[in-house]
Amino acid sequence: MNKKIILAITGASGSLYAVQFLKIMQKAGVDVHAIISNAGRLVLQHELGLTPDDLQKYVVEWHAADNFAAPMSSGSSKFEAMVVLPCTMGSLGAIANGIAKNLIHRAADVMLKEKKPLLLAVRETPLNRIHLENMLKVHDAGATLCPPMPSFYHHPESLEKMATFFAGRVADLVGIEVAGLKRWQGI
Repeated sequence: MNKKIILAITGASGSLYAVQFLKIMQKAGVDVHAIISNAGRLVLQHELGLTPDDLQKYVVEWHAADNFAAPMSSGSSKFEAMVVLPCTMGSLGAIANGIAKNLIHRAADVMLKEKKPLLLAVRETPLNRIHLENMLKVHDAGATLCPPMPSFYHHPESLEKMATFFAGRVADLVGIEVAGLKRWQGI
């Protein structure tokens, strides 16, 4: 049986990371159930000219953000991990404070209560005190915070390669092995 994870895409800049993550999950044989916020749809279209339908080949099912009856709204659904990539500060704030305004927030709450991996790729700069306090709250609740900060030691040749490397690190952090991911070997 394939691993089963949730990918949530919110309205922060960085849609390319989510697309590259989906491609990695497909290669790894992971079943992805996806949720995208309304703002996430707008940013995906603006940054990459894509819609969720364009990504359907990488996703088992798209779940509507307002569907609180979707499988991931309950811990009994047996998802192994959840990634919010990219994660807005609004989503971070809702998750940090247990406010389930949509399915993304509810699914994240389920991951925390079930003590399953939840990774938030928070995307904002500069950070204010509220952002930092919310980050500490989710960290203390068990989430992993992994802002999309590119690395350059692997000498990426393009934005796509840079995003693929970061998406591979995200996969690592939720327990999914990525074949061919360049690792730091020292200098």
